[in-house]
Amino acid sequence: MIENHLIKKENQMRKTLMLSAIGGAVAGLFLCGQVMAADLKIGIMVPTTGSEATSGKDMENAIKLAAMEINDGGGVLGMQIETMTGDDACDPQQGTAAASKLVSADVAAVVGGYCSGATLPTLKIYGDANVPFVIAAANSTKLIDANMGNAYQINSTGFDQVATAVELFEKQGAQKIAVIHQGDGYSEDLAKLTRDKWTEMGKEVVAYEVVNKGEQDHSALVTRIKSKAPDAVFWTAYYADGALLIKQLRQAGYRNLIAVGDGSNSPKLLEIAGKAAEGVYCFSNPTVDYLPAAKDFHANYKKTFNQEPDAYAALAYDGMKLMADAINRAGSTDKDAIIKALGETTSFTGIAGPVSFTDKNTLARSNFVTLIAKDGKWMLNE
Repeated sequence: MIENHLIKKENQMRKTLMLSAIGGAVAGLFLCGQVMAADLKIGIMVPTTGSEATSGKDMENAIKLAAMEINDGGGVLGMQIETMTGDDACDPQQGTAAASKLVSADVAAVVGGYCSGATLPTLKIYGDANVPFVIAAANSTKLIDANMGNAYQINSTGFDQVATAVELFEKQGAQKIAVIHQGDGYSEDLAKLTRDKWTEMGKEVVAYEVVNKGEQDHSALVTRIKSKAPDAVFWTAYYADGALLIKQLRQAGYRNLIAVGDGSNSPKLLEIAGKAAEGVYCFSNPTVDYLPAAKDFHANYKKTFNQEPDAYAALAYDGMKLMADAINRAGSTDKDAIIKALGETTSFTGIAGPVSFTDKNTLARSNFVTLIAKDGKWMLNE
């Protein structure tokens, strides 16, 4: 009996050890699976808090959707993409913190960049770390000189936007314009470029104003603007504050042309401004509503996130797809190889159109269109 008991106990021990070994092996395989599912880390840098959080979250969603589709298709060089978000809050200081966070996490590359002012100080951080960076939306010309060679802009620059803007102003018979910005890297750059181009053309800038971000009462500014009687007012900053200015201009009786830059191309501007936005022009990158190639993306985005994509969703989505394409062409996650592959891009076509770059790492074509607000929606001005 004792002998049988010992044999039985020994068999139980062997069984326990065997099960433990099998469990360990399964756990190891599971862990390996987890590693494989997250072995290509790509950073997302957008504002997920602050006044531009709506646009930032929209871009983050689009980038994540692109990553999901890439992973479902087998990943990149056999690796699955894991994304990590750095919130720049559309603020230079927080942008620096977000970039430092992503670099410290040893991301292979970064996609994003909405606010130029927040993106600008990150270029040195990513440049020093040699991190490939596809800038999806930010388009201040200041980014060109600050670029250390590792960053690529897939949205047209302020030079292209100004060309689109002055063409409209001339077509509408404007001679005198007022330009209003907020002193940040994006809006001030666009304002200066517009002022300089308009005066070079022999026209007049009768008011050149700067307002604080978050300002609620624009009555003094509106009074100054009206006293100058401009044929057009050009708001070069973002939609949240721009909507309030538009409302107050119209409420004060200003009936001439009002135009906004691409930082205000969100449908949110129309929601906030209401009827006052009717007839306002916007100089914009092509958005999902006007891109035939974006039909499937639009449906997938809405199904995945239960909301409509915003103005920069298409470019953000293309940014991740371009980065994956460059890594595949590089055949490696070596950062120098990826940067080189990005610069050599000639045959990539995203839903927002074809992508190739100038020797300044900017988009080699203008993607700007002119929109007009009609019945609470942005529509192509044709």
